[in-house]
Amino acid sequence: MAEPRSAARGIPILLMLVLLLLAAVIGGVVARFLPVGPSENGSAAPRALAGPGDDSLSPLVQKTAPAVVNIATLQASPAQQNPLLQDPFFRRYFGIPDAALQPAMAAGSGVIVDGKNGLVITNFHVVQNAQQVEVGLKDGRKLPADPVALAPELDLAVLKIDARNLPTLELGDSNKLQVGDYVVAIGNPFNLGQTVTSGIISALNRPLGQGDSRRFVQTDAPINPGNSGGPLIDLHGRVVGINSALFSPSQSEAAAGNVGIGFAIPSNDVKKIVAQAEQRLPRH
Repeated sequence: MAEPRSAARGIPILLMLVLLLLAAVIGGVVARFLPVGPSENGSAAPRALAGPGDDSLSPLVQKTAPAVVNIATLQASPAQQNPLLQDPFFRRYFGIPDAALQPAMAAGSGVIVDGKNGLVITNFHVVQNAQQVEVGLKDGRKLPADPVALAPELDLAVLKIDARNLPTLELGDSNKLQVGDYVVAIGNPFNLGQTVTSGIISALNRPLGQGDSRRFVQTDAPINPGNSGGPLIDLHGRVVGINSALFSPSQSEAAAGNVGIGFAIPSNDVKKIVAQAEQRLPRH
């Protein structure tokens, strides 16, 4: 009679083990569907649409790149602004070719922030003293542009092109940026064409020098000559800054290159200039 009693005791133990295993499996499945992080009361949405932990930033780039444009400007040459060099005899005497009087082409970057009205944001220094400004879209179109609002003190310019229903990037809240956040920069470095780089926010509220009242977002996303005016984008696809300056040990812009220290104008400053431009548009 000992064996039946032993078997009777074994049945509940086996059943308990099966139930525990089943509960663990069900708990694991349920946990996968539970939100991670704070609750809805005061909770923050997931911060990243994509990140280095993902396979690729390609979906983010495909979403944002169509709103990034190239800026081509026609600038008067320094020789053209010299009255002495207007004299052909003077040029021949000093061996200065007539070609020195030809306007020079320069290139920068920009981003469409209001596709309905054709508004493009770029740096003021990109279009400063330009005789003509042309915006090159990702689809290959090249359109003349006119300034609508200029803010030299912030190094910002808003241009208008005659096009509608353009791809647009939203201006994010730069006050929510944190050091270490991942960002992507898109622009036209060295006039190569649209180029994408990535990095992190290195510092916030950074002046460019002593006595500078402006405050910039510092990033290590590679920014080179020609990136000026292009967007600094967070991983939600929002513009959090406009790339404006780079630090280089070299004093020559021709020799300047990325050393991991770039500066962008915070998007909250950009919003103010865009609002001014929109107020100046004709009402229909």
